[in-house]
Amino acid sequence: MTNLTLYYQSSLMQGRNSLVRTLISAKRMSSTITPTANAPPPAASYSQAVKVNGFIYVSGQIPYTPQNKPLPGNPTIAEQAEQVLQNVANILEASNSSMKHIVKANIFLTDMKTQFGEFNLVYAKYFSEHKPARSCVAVKELPLGVALEMEVVAIEKDKSNL
Repeated sequence: MTNLTLYYQSSLMQGRNSLVRTLISAKRMSSTITPTANAPPPAASYSQAVKVNGFIYVSGQIPYTPQNKPLPGNPTIAEQAEQVLQNVANILEASNSSMKHIVKANIFLTDMKTQFGEFNLVYAKYFSEHKPARSCVAVKELPLGVALEMEVVAIEKDKSNL
């Protein structure tokens, strides 16, 4: 998919009553969908990840296996976090990136009081040296009744100095 993106700068010239529009840049932006069988398939009309100009945008990952099954039994938040982080890692690998190339993570928990600490213990194992920008928010509920969802933005390996 290719979009033609135009950026305009508008300014009012001093002493004149005319509006000047300057074309700053016109750039073709290409996007690539990067699917993998090593993470759950999308549950609706979205992609696992989309690559645009060296950035990889990973859709929200939930604690489902690559076979699109929930974790068996009554998994702890730590077990759910491990599955989610592994899904993210697998998608990034298929997209020419890795966990150390993540620049932003958004985490959604259904119970901040009981899940935050346990989630952070698992998260810290994946991000001991490299610490991306991060948001973690509590939400009322998540799709399919899961307790955790995570989305990330990463940079391609060959476009990064990380």
